[in-house]
Amino acid sequence: MDTKDVSMIPEYGDLAVLANSRVVVGAKQLKKALANGTATQVFLAQNADPVITEPLEALCLANHVPCHWIRSMLDLGCACGIDVGAAAAAVIG
Repeated sequence: MDTKDVSMIPEYGDLAVLANSRVVVGAKQLKKALANGTATQVFLAQNADPVITEPLEALCLANHVPCHWIRSMLDLGCACGIDVGAAAAAVIG
């Protein structure tokens, strides 16, 4: 199921949750967080390579973790406090 259209977060909207939480950034770290059950929310960039984001979206659905789509990698990276774009990030807890 493609959740890009139904769960889109408005640009600069709920990204504030990333600034006030413990986060992991990147596909490898996100996979680990999903595997060990620590990911509580996942954020994926719409303009990231689908080869990266689609399997992560499937893992989110399989693990019943909310998956939110962000307009750009740059927005997601900035929200995570890094100086480069990010394809994926997760709130952990």
